[in-house]
Amino acid sequence: MSKKKEQKFEQLLLRLEEISTLLESDDIGLEDSVKLYEEGIELSRKCYSILANAELKVTELKKQLDSEFDKLEE
Repeated sequence: MSKKKEQKFEQLLLRLEEISTLLESDDIGLEDSVKLYEEGIELSRKCYSILANAELKVTELKKQLDSEFDKLEE
């Protein structure tokens, strides 16, 4: 995103829910459905990236904590 503030994970999920609801409705045409689907895919990628980064951070923090505990036990 250029100069836009990064969207929070929760905001991305809310938009994904909106898109899902819109795609399930009968009131949307094919062209709009495809655009929404593309947006949903992009949002899914962003969510996955955020989750992967969070998992990496938690793993690193756990390693640090385990290392500190190991030093205390020596």
